Amino acid sequence: MENKRYPLPPFNMETALQKVQAAEDAWNTRDPEKVSLAYTIDTEWRNRTDFLNGREEVKQFLKKKWEKELDYKLKKELWGFRENRMAVRFEYEWHDHNGQWYRSYGNELWEFDENGYMQKRFASINDMPIAETDRKLF
Repeated sequence: MENKRYPLPPFNMETALQKVQAAEDAWNTRDPEKVSLAYTIDTEWRNRTDFLNGREEVKQFLKKKWEKELDYKLKKELWGFRENRMAVRFEYEWHDHNGQWYRSYGNELWEFDENGYMQKRFASINDMPIAETDRKLF
């Protein structure tokens, strides 16, 4: 059995905000191993049109993601929560190997197990090309 990953559900405003900030901080490390540890062993994901099952698939997905999305910087915002579920909006900026910058916008639905690990993550994301001078996340 895994350790508990605080804060635990059911969430209140303070603990929901803590969970969102912890996710933002982890993703900004761009470390697939560290990020994957926030998810259950059998986590279920939809990321755009990719469907992933399990922590190991998530780790491999993130490795490929950050090989493509260079200098990635993310900002998350809590939109709502109830018991063990959250709705989060986010935006992040990155550039490709050709130097083209993008801002990606999206929404996530999260569901946590009783130990505080995310067991479901469903994300819808759109990318918008931007000029480097239009960046706002540093």
